[in-house]
Amino acid sequence: MAAASVFLVAGARPNFVKVAPVYRALEASAAFDVTLVHTGQHYDERLSESFFRDLDLPPPDVHLEVGSGSHAQQTARVLERFEEQLQERQPDLVIVVGDVNSTIACSIAAAKMVYPDGRRPRVAHVEAGLRSFDRTMPEEINRLLTDSISDYLFITEPSAEENLRREGVPDAKVFFVGNVMIDTLLNQVERAAALAAWTDLGLEERQYGVVTLHRPSNVDDAKSLAAILDVLLEAAERLPLVFPVHPRTAHRLREFGLEQQASGQGSRLRLLEPLGYLEFLSLLSRARVVLTDSGGIQEETTILGIPCITLRDNTERPVTITEGTNRLVGTDRTKILAGFEAALAADAGTAARPRLWDGQAAGRIVEALEAAFDQTPVGG
Repeated sequence: MAAASVFLVAGARPNFVKVAPVYRALEASAAFDVTLVHTGQHYDERLSESFFRDLDLPPPDVHLEVGSGSHAQQTARVLERFEEQLQERQPDLVIVVGDVNSTIACSIAAAKMVYPDGRRPRVAHVEAGLRSFDRTMPEEINRLLTDSISDYLFITEPSAEENLRREGVPDAKVFFVGNVMIDTLLNQVERAAALAAWTDLGLEERQYGVVTLHRPSNVDDAKSLAAILDVLLEAAERLPLVFPVHPRTAHRLREFGLEQQASGQGSRLRLLEPLGYLEFLSLLSRARVVLTDSGGIQEETTILGIPCITLRDNTERPVTITEGTNRLVGTDRTKILAGFEAALAADAGTAARPRLWDGQAAGRIVEALEAAFDQTPVGG
């Protein structure tokens, strides 16, 4: 039987980390012929091309170059340009990951596509079923819609299975495979630690914290962002904090006139340019504590055994709380500082391993897809 053609789609920093092990597993399978598609949603070189180098990924076969814009503009450009690629190359399967605009746009384009011979591409969603239950988050809308139109749903934790079942998704579509982001972390953490990125900043192991912020609810409002910065500056008096600044956040700091507040003379909150995957993982791997609003970092700190203070009121990854190192504190100053002090007082953490977070998730995904395509051949 001829190999099935696959579009593997990446668009933003977390996507690259997730597609890397899936790409390698697909390449190793005789059942699939994979085309790597980069939508260009993350257009900053440090957040896209550098990740391909760090993760040993080849240059993308297709680059849509959609760039920045509002959610509607970005999603529309991906839809239009991805549809053209579907029509031209006619893949049998489209694999999307995560919850960014590229995820939903490529899913919709594939789900609505019918080729001239009557075939339709199937859609697989990696990291399906996660729910924050907060529909003010753009990512939540992307997750819900992508899952509703996908043929194969690959999940990372038990809560995802419960969510999909509650939404009426047939069990036959759902595959509990583990976490591909952790596949990459376990594969790269020793290489990253060897960089000793903390030494370049004059820091010592476990004697600093790491900060990341990019959620619109935290950075798009001047008052909210200023309040969070005040708390971070206070926390930095207890422990130096390094803050690789996401391009979105950097833009808001400039727009709101908060750059001086964030990095004034004598501040122990150190703002950095965006980092590549290995540089960031190096810093993360030896941090004492992490303050973040990122979903993926909640997972990475769980595996690394590092206390994670999440500046959100909800999480779509509850296993990082029940089995990991994550603590939700919202953006309340008192709760943030209490969580921070508790993290400093705690003994060194023990790395947790939620079920199937063992570095083999990508292999399970490809095995499931091989079985699915064997049972229902291309065109069948």
